[in-house]
Amino acid sequence: MARIAGVNIPENKHVEISLTHVFGIGRKTAQDICTGLKIDYTRRVSDLTEDEVEKIRTAVATYAVEGDLRRNISTNIKRLMDLGSYRGIRHRRKLPTRGQRTKTNARTRKGAKKPMRG
Repeated sequence: MARIAGVNIPENKHVEISLTHVFGIGRKTAQDICTGLKIDYTRRVSDLTEDEVEKIRTAVATYAVEGDLRRNISTNIKRLMDLGSYRGIRHRRKLPTRGQRTKTNARTRKGAKKPMRG
């Protein structure tokens, strides 16, 4: 298996799809990387040469991916919570942060229904 940014990417899939297994890289970014390196993104990873894989590694290294990106996201959330902003309070209470309704729905974020008392 090819290892890119600390992740073993599947060899039996197209390069475009395999690169999306790296946290922080979606389909469009994967296509942009391949286009920039002049690699056909419909080729399978197993068909790539070691040189091409190394080029992909260096291209992916220019993006914030995996651990760095996760750390960045968590520090941003902590910053919002410390500031006491509206979004930070919503994060702290484990409620939806983007204006969704919570009277009904929002079960994924709020957790299982609590039993009725009475």
